[in-house]
Amino acid sequence: MFHNILITGGAGFIGSNLALKLQKDYPDANILILDDFSSANFKNLKGFKGIVLSCDVSTDEIFFKVEDFKPDIIFHLASITDTTVVDQDLMMRKNVDGFRNILQFAYDEECPVVYASSASVYGNVKDSVPLKEDREKSPENVYAFSKYIMDNIAMEFSEKSGIKVVGVRYFNVYGPREAHKGKFASMIYQLYLQMKNGQRPRIFKWGQQKRDFVYVKDAVEATIIASKAQKSTVYNVGSGQATSFNEVIQLLNQALGTNYEPEYFDCPYDFYQEFTQADMTKIKEELGFVPKYSIQRGIKEYVDILEGRINE
Repeated sequence: MFHNILITGGAGFIGSNLALKLQKDYPDANILILDDFSSANFKNLKGFKGIVLSCDVSTDEIFFKVEDFKPDIIFHLASITDTTVVDQDLMMRKNVDGFRNILQFAYDEECPVVYASSASVYGNVKDSVPLKEDREKSPENVYAFSKYIMDNIAMEFSEKSGIKVVGVRYFNVYGPREAHKGKFASMIYQLYLQMKNGQRPRIFKWGQQKRDFVYVKDAVEATIIASKAQKSTVYNVGSGQATSFNEVIQLLNQALGTNYEPEYFDCPYDFYQEFTQADMTKIKEELGFVPKYSIQRGIKEYVDILEGRINE
């Protein structure tokens, strides 16, 4: 049972979905959100009844903003999420230094932490096999590197301090409250917008690249369940299935009642991941988590929400 919950990055995509889910599940809890609004929107928190403070957790202001708050649990999702950022100093300061500040606060309060890791730490996988948490890491850009270093810091910190720190290694999350991310929103949302506007969906040649797309409701459920881990660790959070972009377009056509053919173009990135698929064995065996949303169900519900056919 949570009484005081701190969420960093709580006005962002996953963070806002998490905040509203926790508010529903723990109606008597005090929920404090910290966000610098660099990749967030206040509209994501429509219906939120807790406190929201503007705060850059990579600076010392974090310690002043939360000095009177005694959390039972910290969900740390604040970070630069734009994987195309090439400013290495900025990425490392925001993501890594911010995480170190959160861990220092957790140490002071003797409070467990659940933090957002990323499947990007695995790198450009050549073999089409589900990715296990202990697989060799090969980050291809500074965003992935920052998450890799965060994983290392979490393990070292927990060993020295005894504080439980659990990473949730998100794969390709999609769903409601991501529109504010613009061109950095999920490919599913990007393709939906193109098709909704009467355009052929544009994807890299030849659409056979596969991703583990996980619906945000499953990602949030896994994040909450991760707080119940018996010890510090990292869990994959995906659907457990790999879906090609060609298949995504077929499912969007079905949901929209359209019949658009893809428009293929060359991939401009040398660090592009060709394949991701989460091995979900660990979180299932240790915490009993099983994703509820297949890609078919997730896309159908998401499009119904976007089209106003159902409420979030």
